[in-house]
Amino acid sequence: MSIVLVLAVAAACAGAGSTTSAAPVSRPNIVVLMTDDQTVESMRVMHNVKRLLVDRGASFENSFVSFPLCCPSRATFLTGQYAHNHGVLSNLPPAGGYEALDGSSTLPVWLRRAGYATAHVGKYLNGYGERSPTEIPPGWSEWHASVDPTSYRYYDYTLNENGRLVKYGRDRASYKTDVYAETAVDIIRRRAGGEAPLFLSVAFLAPHAGGPYGDDRPPGTALPASRHRGRFATEPLPKPPSFNEADVSDKPGGVRIRPRLDRNAVAQVTEGYRLRLESLLAVDEAVARIVDALERTGELDNTLIVFTSDNGFLQGEHRIPTGKVALYEPSTRVPLVVRGPGVPAGVRLRQEVANIDLAPTIAEAAGARAGLVMDGESLWPFLRDPGPSRPRDLLHEGPGTAPSVLQFTAVRTPRWLYARHFSGAVELYDLSRDPDELTNLAADPATAAIRAELDKRLDALRSCAGETCRGEPRRSRTAPRS
Repeated sequence: MSIVLVLAVAAACAGAGSTTSAAPVSRPNIVVLMTDDQTVESMRVMHNVKRLLVDRGASFENSFVSFPLCCPSRATFLTGQYAHNHGVLSNLPPAGGYEALDGSSTLPVWLRRAGYATAHVGKYLNGYGERSPTEIPPGWSEWHASVDPTSYRYYDYTLNENGRLVKYGRDRASYKTDVYAETAVDIIRRRAGGEAPLFLSVAFLAPHAGGPYGDDRPPGTALPASRHRGRFATEPLPKPPSFNEADVSDKPGGVRIRPRLDRNAVAQVTEGYRLRLESLLAVDEAVARIVDALERTGELDNTLIVFTSDNGFLQGEHRIPTGKVALYEPSTRVPLVVRGPGVPAGVRLRQEVANIDLAPTIAEAAGARAGLVMDGESLWPFLRDPGPSRPRDLLHEGPGTAPSVLQFTAVRTPRWLYARHFSGAVELYDLSRDPDELTNLAADPATAAIRAELDKRLDALRSCAGETCRGEPRRSRTAPRS
């Protein structure tokens, strides 16, 4: 699986569009582990992830997704582009879903051209398999993907296994997280010692809601493995200051119309929270199995492991009982942990990063040349020098039928979050003083200069591409502090 190949730093930089390199000089195997709808808070129950990845690698404490929805976010992972550039603007056609992404130039295509064996296990893009269940997207050497409409089922689902449809039932051995883990371990064992390095993508369903549902579990909740059911039966629901927010009169209309959560609603959110935590225990075990397989095959020391989620999840914040697709931090902030050659162990990095940065980081490590212009930047300079970095603006986008009618766009700086909604609503939060996004300052006359400056910076990001998405923001004399 590993390969002895010394790469010129300049070549690696050219491949990823980066100006600085701290990537290892021999091409590593690359394993990406992606959960679905996972919050940063829930990481506390994943002890194997902490022991094997967090303590042995680098954790990005300010990691965000640009578009907090499954399909657009995963398209960003595959392209390194904001949604207004890759064109996947929702989970459903015609503006979103599997068919909306041009699969001919994505991360696995670039890595395979660079000499990697590429394998995918698990969920892909929403709508995959509905047109052609046996289709394998470009770039993949091995393919073990869930086929819609069964992707959101923990039992009774179908996988496309290298062009062959395989149905799984309701027996314990068919629990989806365990099947994904077993498949990933098998790929690692078979590929070990081969001439080509391995790029392995494992996309778990947990902690996303999923069927089959029964009398013992309400719809819209995750399904834990039977061995973990009840493990967090008494776990208290986190209630940050934004939970069931008392005054939402300064929020956009979609939030203002929401009533406060009553006792029954809070109980339902609490039950869903507990089931989500329990479903992550099998993922935690899967991570341990995958790391163990890498170690037993002698590949661990030459493997870059990335652990993250496609988006976060709201659980009662701002009166939103459950969901995502919102610009608020529980929806956009995600875990991001990196372990491997060239990565310092046990460090916590404060730089603001986003999922647009994952493809450039992986491409640089692999010495692969991207087939399109990426909007993100490689994380290797941050991993080399954990100190302060230059200020950076990040873009958030919300669902729509075209880039011109996205429901919201927002610019995030280390201090400010400024958003414009298609409805005309505007939001402005001072994250340094109001991290829970309780007080919308958009109507405050004292913030007029700040709003004007951020409005210009948001306009620039809404249509940015490549370098214009990565450059340091220009500031006028009235520019706000980052």
